[in-house]
Amino acid sequence: MKYALLAGLAVSVLAACGEQASAPTAAQTQAPAATEAAATTVSPMEFALNGDWRSADNKARDDARNPAATLAFFGVDADETVVEISPGGGWYTEVLAPYLNAGGGTYIAATRGDAERDAQFAERFSDAETFGTVNIGVLGADSIPAGSADTVLTFRNIHSWMRNGSEAQVFENAFAALKPGGVFGVVEHRLPSSAEQDPQGSTGYVHQDYAIALAEAAGFELAGTSEINANPKDTADHPFGVWTLPPVNLWQREGRDLPEGMEGAQFQAIGESDRFTLKFVKPAAATTTDHDGAGS
Repeated sequence: MKYALLAGLAVSVLAACGEQASAPTAAQTQAPAATEAAATTVSPMEFALNGDWRSADNKARDDARNPAATLAFFGVDADETVVEISPGGGWYTEVLAPYLNAGGGTYIAATRGDAERDAQFAERFSDAETFGTVNIGVLGADSIPAGSADTVLTFRNIHSWMRNGSEAQVFENAFAALKPGGVFGVVEHRLPSSAEQDPQGSTGYVHQDYAIALAEAAGFELAGTSEINANPKDTADHPFGVWTLPPVNLWQREGRDLPEGMEGAQFQAIGESDRFTLKFVKPAAATTTDHDGAGS
């Protein structure tokens, strides 16, 4: 843990200086302890959020993505084994991996098993001092054993799985990967209940009730909902779907002109999408063979 190592270094340097100096005063004898206490008061979450490995742009998005509050709602402790499904560009990995590394936990990225992309992901997060050992596996395969995870998380991915009809299988595999009593945390762009759901999730927005139905069909129990990541300004009816909004701003791309009468400023003013945040639990009495999926 980087901050723990820094604390130890500070104490060692002070001790070495004391061996060569005259007898310390009472005030001086308190200095090493005070230095150590100050250095170790940084929590694993503070360490993860404030690290210089996170770009200024990524840190600026904390206000929209609320990582500390979201992970607290899911009850993610820093000493757990946590699986993140489809980590994409690694925005959450930059927070989760250092957080777990600082607390003695284990981070696992559940990917599609693309060797080239997995190698690139592993290279990006290869600094073990910061990120610990970033493990990469595939849900439903031996690389992520059934019943091994305390928590499984997914951020804004259900619509992608809907494109090829794999969403039900992913939920079942998440169920199998968890220990009994484990948590499945889900964040997704929210489609208003009054709007028609595209079965392939082409707009990026998903009905909250559909996500709950998927989870319950896989064997999960709904443990709570949160509006941590809500944005009431988002109407979810934009010309290029959720990608009209920041941070993608698809209307800025060549050949993606906005319809007449629309201006990019109106979408910038909305900010990032409205999102539901759902906490599911695998029943304590459940086994990995209760439903089809990994380990069944």
